[in-house]
Amino acid sequence: MWRKRITISFVSVLILILLVSCQETDYPTDNEQLSHEEQIVIRFSHVVGENTPKGMAAIRFAELVKERSNGHVEIQVFPNGVLYKDGEEMNALLRGDIQMIAPAISKITTLVPEWSVMDLPYAFKNADEVHTYIDSKTGQILMNKLSEHNLLSMGIWDSGFKQLSNSIRPIEEIKDLKGLRMRIMPSDILAEQFSSVGAFPRRIDFNTVFNQLQKGHVDGQENTFTNITSKNLHSLQDYLTVSNHGYLGYLLLMNNNHWNALPKDVQTLLIETLAEVQAWQWQLAKDLSTERLQEIEACDCIDINYLTEQEVQKWESAFDPVYQFYTERYSEKYIEALPKNQVHH
Repeated sequence: MWRKRITISFVSVLILILLVSCQETDYPTDNEQLSHEEQIVIRFSHVVGENTPKGMAAIRFAELVKERSNGHVEIQVFPNGVLYKDGEEMNALLRGDIQMIAPAISKITTLVPEWSVMDLPYAFKNADEVHTYIDSKTGQILMNKLSEHNLLSMGIWDSGFKQLSNSIRPIEEIKDLKGLRMRIMPSDILAEQFSSVGAFPRRIDFNTVFNQLQKGHVDGQENTFTNITSKNLHSLQDYLTVSNHGYLGYLLLMNNNHWNALPKDVQTLLIETLAEVQAWQWQLAKDLSTERLQEIEACDCIDINYLTEQEVQKWESAFDPVYQFYTERYSEKYIEALPKNQVHH
């Protein structure tokens, strides 16, 4: 299964696994006296907090690589946008100023717009469906498109499913979104998602969302429980709707040139370690999402509305125009391949 390996966009997974299995796992044994110049340093920049599923997985990845290479390979993690902000990290990776990032999938749609199929509302019911889709032939086509931009995809990490919050009124029906100024990530599909129901989408960097909400420049936002609590966004909002209307995940990306320059034994180390961390991260994201919702419920600081199954069906139907918007601009094949559109025998 795809979830038990790391996808490399420029070579088939089968060939990759065979190559890795044929290599000796011969990591450096004694690097205590290595100079900084002799170390292999990989700078890993991301924009969320260290207490999120992505932040915790990045730390675990760095620790395991350092331990298993005896200090020969060092993953330097820069969280919270301290090195590069939301709109800067992709260009920094392409320039080679950093070696690894894990942007939200929405943020790569400016390079490969077909990836915005992942942003379609109610495209997936759970993370397992996401992993199945990425593992499919269609998912691999999307992965391969990244290599055209000198990007190597090494896997996917979950954040969870997005919820809606705002400071104006409860969002119980889809019509309640009308007129609200909602923060979104840079994605035409996310913009259309809100525009199609009369809301006003605003593209704002994640690290400035708190200030924008505080100043009243936007009324609300959509995000996962772990991202909402990590930035304490719920403290500025009066209403939360548990809608689970969209998946939010991160692609692990490296600069292809940097990857190709790494020794084969280091590539093997990174591949094997990321495969292990990915499986761990998926479970962590699931567990933390449950815990963070419980924390929000316990704080008694925000009015919470839970959509029923019948209400979800109405919301999903209301967003049909967004699917048409995608089809007209890209290809229907990416929508047809979604798990919910597959015939189960």
